[in-house]
Amino acid sequence: MNLSSLKPAEGSVRNSKRLGRGTGSGRGGTSTRGHKGAQSRSGYTSKRGFEGGQMPLQRRLPKFGFKNLFRIEFHGINLDTLQTLAEEKNHCY
Repeated sequence: MNLSSLKPAEGSVRNSKRLGRGTGSGRGGTSTRGHKGAQSRSGYTSKRGFEGGQMPLQRRLPKFGFKNLFRIEFHGINLDTLQTLAEEKNHCY
């Protein structure tokens, strides 16, 4: 082993493209960011759900309610059903 045969571990080094190093490099000038607009400027961060001025999906979809976990469900019973139950109970005693 000698110094000329040393290599970094596999996957540890990326072949990075150097941006903004003059027009001769092919990636100078706008440095692959295009012309004007928020994304071309430094410090740009978009808001979550932002769609470039288009109405965002979460605002386009209609709103609807929620499911109440503490809801008590009631079932309707006819009066004649109650009457028959009452008569059955009276006959038992």
